[in-house]
Amino acid sequence: MLKNVNIRNKKASFEYTFLETYEAGIVLKGTEIKAIRMSKASISEAYCLFDKEELWIKNMNISSYDKGSFYNHDPLSARKLLLKKAELKKLFMHSKEKGLTMIALRLFTNDRGYAKVEIALAKGKKLFDKRESIKSKDNEREMQRTKY
Repeated sequence: MLKNVNIRNKKASFEYTFLETYEAGIVLKGTEIKAIRMSKASISEAYCLFDKEELWIKNMNISSYDKGSFYNHDPLSARKLLLKKAELKKLFMHSKEKGLTMIALRLFTNDRGYAKVEIALAKGKKLFDKRESIKSKDNEREMQRTKY
């Protein structure tokens, strides 16, 4: 039985507002998937970009596999993302717009054991937007406390 991995980018919802989300596969080498299954990955600084009509994820840190010897991978190398052609075209058109970026929200393994990444087309929040989101979270938390 496979253990489901669920690694989240907790800073993303504070820094960005999400417009659309997509689920993409990742092209990985042997020791990379083993390290992900051991939850030795971080996507807090990860972002996506296009290179020759292909979508790549950069700054996703997958730590070296302990038992990998000389077959180990480079922890910060760029990895190709797998999406349908229509989704790639849509993301490519949106990526040209000013102020929009593509960030990684969640790295997980599905039921079949494949590693997937959830990416979002996002727009950066301004300082007053961040204050507003903090205020709404505090109000919601206070409502939950008074409810019981």
